Amino acid sequence: MATESCDVCERSVRIAGGIGDLWNFAFESTQGLTLELTDGSEFFLCFECMESLPDDHEPTADDVADLRARTEPVEGGRDHFWHWK
Repeated sequence: MATESCDVCERSVRIAGGIGDLWNFAFESTQGLTLELTDGSEFFLCFECMESLPDDHEPTADDVADLRARTEPVEGGRDHFWHWK
């Protein structure tokens, strides 16, 4: 199982489909994606943080920075989620 940290909430999320999944038969889904934004920036975000990006315009690095400023990093294990300030 491969994991990567969300660039906003810093939660470690699962990335499905790695070579490890072949051997342990893990059938869990991916919990985040790398987004290429229109301004050329690139971020890995969990689905919860992606849903918090603005939907009235194409998100930019400034929108991700604003979201990061409003979000406290996760403390503890994988089962804890971010908390809004």
